[in-house]
Amino acid sequence: MGVYEPAQRYAFELLTIWRESRKTILFVTHGIAEAVFLGTRVVVLTAGPARMAADIAIELPRPRTLELKTDARFGEYTRRIYHLLGME
Repeated sequence: MGVYEPAQRYAFELLTIWRESRKTILFVTHGIAEAVFLGTRVVVLTAGPARMAADIAIELPRPRTLELKTDARFGEYTRRIYHLLGME
């Protein structure tokens, strides 16, 4: 895997656990790129009181590699979420 920052190492460990167990994992994060990279779905919540703003199916190939973050589709998903949160 080479040298990765701790968050990336954690993400790859989580992906390994999912790949080996095939269990559903509910992962809560404030990191948009992290959510798109790890998820098969991203549920976007509004500010409090939290309401579901969107439920987005992430249709990106697996296994996920760091190169995926340069894929145009990865950018489209992250921009869509930033837009939903008014952070564009």
